[in-house]
Amino acid sequence: MLVHEDEPFNAEPTPKVLGRSTLTPINAFYSRNHGPIPTIDHDKWRLVVDGLVDTPLELSLADLKSQFEIHEVVATLQCAGNRRAGFLAVADIPGEDPWQGGAIGTAVWAGARLVDVLAAAGLADDSADLHVDFSAPDVSELATPPQAYGSSIPLSKAMQTEVLLAWRMNGRDLPRVHGAPVRVVAPAYIGARSVKWIDRISVQTTPSDNYFQATAYRILAPSADPDQAGPGDGISLGPWALNSEILTPTDDGSVPAGAVAVTGYAVAPEHRRVVRVEVSADEGATWHDALLDEQPSPWTWVHWRTNLDLDPGNRTLVARAWDDTGTQQPQEAASLWNPKGYGNTAWPTKTIHVDQERGT
Repeated sequence: MLVHEDEPFNAEPTPKVLGRSTLTPINAFYSRNHGPIPTIDHDKWRLVVDGLVDTPLELSLADLKSQFEIHEVVATLQCAGNRRAGFLAVADIPGEDPWQGGAIGTAVWAGARLVDVLAAAGLADDSADLHVDFSAPDVSELATPPQAYGSSIPLSKAMQTEVLLAWRMNGRDLPRVHGAPVRVVAPAYIGARSVKWIDRISVQTTPSDNYFQATAYRILAPSADPDQAGPGDGISLGPWALNSEILTPTDDGSVPAGAVAVTGYAVAPEHRRVVRVEVSADEGATWHDALLDEQPSPWTWVHWRTNLDLDPGNRTLVARAWDDTGTQQPQEAASLWNPKGYGNTAWPTKTIHVDQERGT
């Protein structure tokens, strides 16, 4: 793991590790935290469900496991700051971790469907323009004053069957670092909405007013001062956009001349799918189609791969993806740069050195 911070703990896997399998091993799954990882007694943990519901609930972990049908969803989670390092060539982003392309991972999540829990609480009006607010006990010094983490998703998303309250990950009990005893899994939304260590769910008329939704995780204008940004400034992030990354060869790596394997991943927005990935070794003058691996579910990334015949010298590899609406990734990171470094969906590039000796 490439550790960006020890406290709070923020780390991502290396590109080679991330590309080894479609499912990301637990010990290679990225970790994004805003404060110290809480220690929670699973026997004493309770989940409160309240707000605009007819029958507020207080559920133990045993209640959650016994009263609701267990479902599995194979889903990719992705941090809003994934690929932030690609913005640094445009301008510095002080105070933010320089995530490369590894703030993303795919796992088999198991738990109760959020919609089932809301139904048990007697959701008053599932057709209204409401929001489902999540609260957790981890306190962050990043907020002023410090506060526990919170976030929300629209009720329209919360009612979808892919949204889970998960207590298992890749067939094992959810690890503490990934949100045990229970976390939200909201596929195709930025990872900040998949709240870890959740202890309260409230149905309400407005989005969360927590710092991490009202002020953070918002795309500010390039000229804005993030230290002066207040609640409601900028564009609130929720569903993610079309994106891709080159995993191998790695940046500044050396490969023998000849057939060079190029691999990576791509993700599409909610209710869309990746249908094409192209790779160039001459900065976009010519392009080669990549082979797309099988997608495990509608809520995951797609791994892709191709072979390029490369002569000796320095090369810049470039990739770009399309989804099934014909949308393509934007070309330049400069057109997307923002002072918090969110949402870098520009064409990924890797500079490599091709050695004289040809591979076999």
